[in-house]
Amino acid sequence: MNEQLGRASEQTELLTLSRDWKFRQKGDREWLPAKVPGCVHTDLLANHKIDDPFDGINELELQWIDKQDWEYEITFDLPKKMLDYSHLELVFDGLDTYASVFLNDVPIIEANNMFRVWKKDVNSLLKHEENRLKVYFHSPVNEDIGKLEEHGFGLPATNDHSEDGGIGDKKISVFARKAPYHYGWDWGPRFVTSGIWKDVKIKGWSECQITDLYIQHKNITQSLAELTAKLEVESDNSWEGQLVISTDGMQLEKNVQLVPGKNEVEVDFEMENPKLWWSRGLGDQHFYEFTATVVKQGIVVGERITRTGLRSIELVRKNDSYGSTFYLELNGVPVFAKGANHIPNDSFVTEVSYDRYNHEILSAVESNMNMLRVWGGGIYEYDTFYDLCDEYGIMVWQDFMFACSMYPGDASFLQNVKIEAEENIKRLRNHPSVVLWCGNNEIDGAWSNYVESAGWGWKQHYSKEQREQIWQAYEAVFHQILPDAVEKLAPMEPYWPSSPMSDWTRDEEQHASLKTGKGDIHYWEVWHGKEPFEAYQSNVGRFMSEYGFQSFPELKTVKTYAKKEDLELESEVMLHHQKHDEGNQLIKVYMDKYCPTPKDFPSFLYMSQVLQGEGIKTAIEAHRRHMPYCMGSLYWQMNDCWPVASWSSMDYYGRWKALHYYVKRSFKDVLLSIEEKEKELNLYVVSDKRQLFDGELQVKLLNFEGRTLLEQTVSTEVEANSSKVVMTVNKKEWLKGFDPDKVVIVSFLTKGKEVIDIKEHYFVPSKHLKLTKPEIKISEVKESDGRSFVLSADVLAKQVRLSSETEGFFTDNYFDLIPGIPKPVRFITRESSEHSITKSENVDVCSMFDFIEES
Repeated sequence: MNEQLGRASEQTELLTLSRDWKFRQKGDREWLPAKVPGCVHTDLLANHKIDDPFDGINELELQWIDKQDWEYEITFDLPKKMLDYSHLELVFDGLDTYASVFLNDVPIIEANNMFRVWKKDVNSLLKHEENRLKVYFHSPVNEDIGKLEEHGFGLPATNDHSEDGGIGDKKISVFARKAPYHYGWDWGPRFVTSGIWKDVKIKGWSECQITDLYIQHKNITQSLAELTAKLEVESDNSWEGQLVISTDGMQLEKNVQLVPGKNEVEVDFEMENPKLWWSRGLGDQHFYEFTATVVKQGIVVGERITRTGLRSIELVRKNDSYGSTFYLELNGVPVFAKGANHIPNDSFVTEVSYDRYNHEILSAVESNMNMLRVWGGGIYEYDTFYDLCDEYGIMVWQDFMFACSMYPGDASFLQNVKIEAEENIKRLRNHPSVVLWCGNNEIDGAWSNYVESAGWGWKQHYSKEQREQIWQAYEAVFHQILPDAVEKLAPMEPYWPSSPMSDWTRDEEQHASLKTGKGDIHYWEVWHGKEPFEAYQSNVGRFMSEYGFQSFPELKTVKTYAKKEDLELESEVMLHHQKHDEGNQLIKVYMDKYCPTPKDFPSFLYMSQVLQGEGIKTAIEAHRRHMPYCMGSLYWQMNDCWPVASWSSMDYYGRWKALHYYVKRSFKDVLLSIEEKEKELNLYVVSDKRQLFDGELQVKLLNFEGRTLLEQTVSTEVEANSSKVVMTVNKKEWLKGFDPDKVVIVSFLTKGKEVIDIKEHYFVPSKHLKLTKPEIKISEVKESDGRSFVLSADVLAKQVRLSSETEGFFTDNYFDLIPGIPKPVRFITRESSEHSITKSENVDVCSMFDFIEES
């Protein structure tokens, strides 16, 4: 085809309506300036009409907001040239949630789903000047109380904090297609928002427009990519022309015949020796930019560009002697999934900036993760989140937005869900990072339809007829609508109905259980079940998609919501910023078991983080040692939506807790891990590499002054993508004549001159160690401009914590400093992700000894 194509002038144009919005409460005369995208709560705060929702117990004082109706309005001019387009579409990328839209006083849209795009052709209504657009938000609480009454018997929704919302036991969240966590959770507040939460645009087009371009991966290998470009084209008229697909020097052409309205066009093609997209740690993240153009008589009349990475993905579930496997195979390579569960970064999602998303994904990369699970109680994330996951090789387990509740099954609800699913699959399916679609969070197990004695006790509150009705609705959504949507729109991507689940059998074998040796597991006996950390080692499933332990954020964060007089465990404010009924006391119970007694409240905060880190390290390393039986470890949870005591490894402000540093060490691509048995220690090397690892393991028994008491060195060789015991230590022989509370085993895994990993092991819990006050020295590395430091100590310094007033993170922290083993550390600022110019005198250094109550 002749490459010298003409281009139709101004076939499309976009006008974004983001400025000069105003809002008011229904019935008020006063209009106030509004921010769009935004929501009522943040607009009220910006106008000084409410106090900080996160401060103290202010949450409870702001529950009136969701019971009111609110109006948003803008008056705008339309460029004259836009009036010449044959189509002018008003597009709302996101309306939260029940909204009536009027343009120049004409009703045009009735929205009822936060997760859908709402649009209308408004060519006949627009004029050049003084267009008036009004969005009337109906109270979500009032709307859904009516639905609850109409439903008749209500549905279980464990995390709906209706009491905090002032509506008693009315669990209404299940009736709204809206972020479930807005109604409260056991880590989050109840702020049932309303607002325009994504962009508002007017799109003008004539002749035709390409509305979607999907590059389907039919078969991907190192030598050949078999692909199909699937397009949706809207046309004004019937005509014949050419479709041109191009990327990286490749161009192909197909004759097309378009009819008025929506057209679906497919083009099969191949690419030899494609550059593949890999997850972090396994290879590069390569992308192709595909351009589709529609050409009429040598003139380009429609164009769309999409970026994607080429990769194959399979959820491998094959029967074996234990049950059946459950792992993801990327480009033919089995991948051990290392990561965390992601929740929305804010109670008010429009407050999450690019920088906050970037910090979260970089924090995942820095801590050696390769996966985040977008949990089903939040939102289908903004495009920015997935773009960053694509760029950094973080795979995404994508839940649909259903969690910990049963849902209605009326025809209008099911149709709403169907459209929601299709729109979001189409939006996200070109992202190579999205590797698994999951129907819901924990509902299959919570209801446990096929085992009367199992579940969360929900079904026993309903009659036989009601139970059948509820389960029929469940199956309609998660076993029909959602898998059908994935099969139709992303046919090469795996779908899993519920997390956790053992198998898709429609009998008692379906529900999650460690005994079946199948599916994925949420293991909560540590924490909810009050089992000790050691239980993590003997309760390992095929894929551990949830487990966790709480801690408090650091003192700087606590002070953002609590005054000096509130700084005690059982104060009203501290209890309010702990959404688990027993959370603070559970932390204390576990702390009493494993840790020294903290001397004051700030010390309690520090010790809670160390405790959390130790617990989750036990879990992660047990999971990795069990590779390939276990092929995934996603702890709960990565982040917070407000400042709170929770299971997160990174607090609301993005500050790394101790856990995040523990995770970084335990998720290393080549890991040295020590398993303690009754009579011995097994030293494992676990490798996620695609090549054989060979190195050397040196094991030393040291006293707390750093003197070597015993040592042994062995060569190691570990196959790619595997776990292996490389050495066994007889505890009785190594401890003979030494006090177990005064010695430490230090193991060094090396390859040539490179230190791959160092691990310490103690024979008693921290609370029983005979610690003395260490003298810790910190010195700057010459010519590093204050970027790098080396630390040393005269005696064992346990859990050394570094901190700086500059926001950022250290390359390591909350580590044990052994005499004679200097520790190099760098500091990375948050703002630029570059090394900071931070002098050592501006870095605060302390250790566990500084936080212990004097005996």
